[in-house]
Amino acid sequence: MNTIEIAGRYSTLANETCCLSCGGAAEKSEAKTGEVCIDLGSGRGTDVLRLAEEVGESGFIYGVDVTEEMVRKATSTASKMGIENVKFVLADLEQIPLESEIADLIISNCTLNHVSNKTKVWDEIYRLLKNGGRFVISDIYSSEPVPEEYAKDPEAVAECWAGSITKTEYLAIIKNAGFKDFSILEESQPYPKGKIDVSSFTITATKDEFSCC
Repeated sequence: MNTIEIAGRYSTLANETCCLSCGGAAEKSEAKTGEVCIDLGSGRGTDVLRLAEEVGESGFIYGVDVTEEMVRKATSTASKMGIENVKFVLADLEQIPLESEIADLIISNCTLNHVSNKTKVWDEIYRLLKNGGRFVISDIYSSEPVPEEYAKDPEAVAECWAGSITKTEYLAIIKNAGFKDFSILEESQPYPKGKIDVSSFTITATKDEFSCC
C-alpha cells in the first residue's frame, strides 16, 4: 500500500472516535524530563500530547503522520490546549524530514505494518535516534505471509493487519537496521484474521552504534 492510499484510508478518521492502536507504546516508553521524542503515525496526537507533559518544558515531541487531516487536527488540539513543546509533521514514514540523531525516544502504535517498505522505515528509526536512544514500537505480525486478497481489503486495513509480515521477517529487518539487542515487552497469543493468525507485540531496543559491526 502506498502513501496516497494510506492517507486516503485515514483522512476521514481525523474527526472520528476510533481505535487503530494495537498496543501501549507510549505508556511503556517511560519518557523522561528533557527528552526529545518522535511518534511515528501520530494520528490525532493523543500520545504526543501525553508525552509532552512527561518530558516537560525542557523536552520536545514530534508527531509524524502521512495524513494531512490528522496533522491538522492534532495541531489544532495542541494549540487549544496551550501545549507548545510539540510539532506535528506531515511526512512519509520512509523519508522523515528531521535531522539525524535528534531523538532520545521513538514510539509507534500499530502503524509500521501499513508501510510498504518497512526496511526504509527502520533505517529512518536508526538514523533519527541518538546513540543511546531507544525505540518502543507496538505492532502486529502475521503467522504466515498475508494472502494478496487482504492487501487492500478495507476491514483488514482498518484492523491493522493487512500489511503485516511474519515475526521472523520483522525481527530480521530490525537487526539489519543496526539494532542488535532488543526485548519484547508484551506479546499476545495468535488470533485468527481472515485465513491466517496474527499477533500483536511491543518491542524495544537501544541504539548502540558500536554494536552494529
